[in-house]
Amino acid sequence: MGTGAIVTLVIVAVVVVILVILAITSYNGLVRLRNAYKNAFAQIDVQLTRRHDLIPNLVETAKGYIQHERQTLEAVIAARGGAVSAQDAARQNPGDPGAMQNLSGAENMLTQTLGRLFALSEAYPDLKANQNMMQLSEELTSTENRVAFARQGFNDSVMVYNNKREVFPSNIVAGMFGFRPAALLEVDSPETREVPRISF
Repeated sequence: MGTGAIVTLVIVAVVVVILVILAITSYNGLVRLRNAYKNAFAQIDVQLTRRHDLIPNLVETAKGYIQHERQTLEAVIAARGGAVSAQDAARQNPGDPGAMQNLSGAENMLTQTLGRLFALSEAYPDLKANQNMMQLSEELTSTENRVAFARQGFNDSVMVYNNKREVFPSNIVAGMFGFRPAALLEVDSPETREVPRISF
């Protein structure tokens, strides 16, 4: 074998080694970023569970004061049920576009029905002054802030992951190994981006 053939073999071997290292590095990076956004979703999950757990107590407290407003109370309970179901589905596959869209819609519906409950409660001074209602409202406000913070962390992680899976050479590895795009958890309208105003 001549020196030219040996040099060619060495160059080919070096190129193959570099390509293998790039593929391994890209794959491991995608796995780490996917795990990061799943962990970020787990933080949202904790806060949403806390939010959902507060609502039955809130409704039970309000029930004694606004019994003839049963439709509003039932709407809150129904919206909570929908949000819990959507959360369970999203927990199974964080980042899935359908699951994130359903979760977003269900949480928006819950926020809207809670807003109606709080607006209605303004007309009931005894309910507004109830110590339990005041405490639950404060906890709910705090939880809403935590949900917003956790959602921002999740969306940031999803963006980093999606950027990584779209850039070269990671996009080749992502396609070969089935790394699908992840969806953000977005709030549909500017009105629901704000934490519900709760003043007791």
